[in-house]
Amino acid sequence: MKLEDRISRSIAQRSGLVVLRSEFARMGSDSQVGRVLARLVSEGRLVRVSKGAFAKARINKFTGLPTPAGTLEAVAAELFRKLNVEIAPSRSVDDYNTGRSTQVPMRATIN
Repeated sequence: MKLEDRISRSIAQRSGLVVLRSEFARMGSDSQVGRVLARLVSEGRLVRVSKGAFAKARINKFTGLPTPAGTLEAVAAELFRKLNVEIAPSRSVDDYNTGRSTQVPMRATIN
């Protein structure tokens, strides 16, 4: 089985949105994995979030371009969890979720 097929199957079977390049290190050399991930990005199956971090993609029905399959908050939270970075909701989100405010937070902010 080709490396591209193995990586594609691995990505499809994952329940999460974010994949890290380091998760495929055992499958091939750095250059091989990099080429496969670059090809998946060019095909619109992945979106590059950061260096070595990718999100599953879907086609935006308005623009026809690939966009992350989840919200910014979901992608960021999952990415930080995988990188072992502790996160907490912003004060405005926490106030809204606990009922201390009825103002709906409009900006995505992560502490």
